[in-house]
Amino acid sequence: MATFQLNVNGELHKVEAAPNTPLLWVLRDNLSLTGTKYGCGMAQCGACTVHLDGTAVRSCSTPVSSVENKKVTTIEGISSGEELHPVQQAWIAENVPQCGYCQTGQIMSAVSLLSKNPAPNDSEIEAGMSGNICRCGTYERIRKAIKRASNTSAK
Repeated sequence: MATFQLNVNGELHKVEAAPNTPLLWVLRDNLSLTGTKYGCGMAQCGACTVHLDGTAVRSCSTPVSSVENKKVTTIEGISSGEELHPVQQAWIAENVPQCGYCQTGQIMSAVSLLSKNPAPNDSEIEAGMSGNICRCGTYERIRKAIKRASNTSAK
C-alpha cells in the first residue's frame, strides 16, 4: 500500500491503495464517485472513461500510481453546480439513454472529443467515439446529441 495525492474534479484527495490499483476502483471505492462504471475491465467498452489532464482515458486500466500530479475529471465533475454540461443537456434533449449503463463513458468521450474538435462531422464523431460500446445501439442518438452539443457550445 502507498499514499497518493489525487486531484479529482478540482479537489485534492489522499488515498491509500496499491500502486497498481485501477483508478476506477479508487474513484468508486475510496472516493465514492460511483458515476464512473465498470464494464469490461479490459479498456475495450468505454464505460469507465474519465479525463486525465483533459484527455479521455479508460480508468479500469489506468493504475492509480500514474495519475498523481495530474487532473482527473469524472462525470461528477463536468457540470457547473446545478447547470448540466452542454453534452449532458444534449443527451437529455435527444433521449439518448436506454439502459443508461454506458452513458457516463459515452458522455466523457463526447466532452473530450468536442474540447478538441468543436464541430466534428459524422466520421470524426465515429472516430472520436470508437471504443465506446452501447449495448442498446443508440449510436444515431449519440451522434445527434454530439452535434446538438456542438451547436450549443459554438454559440
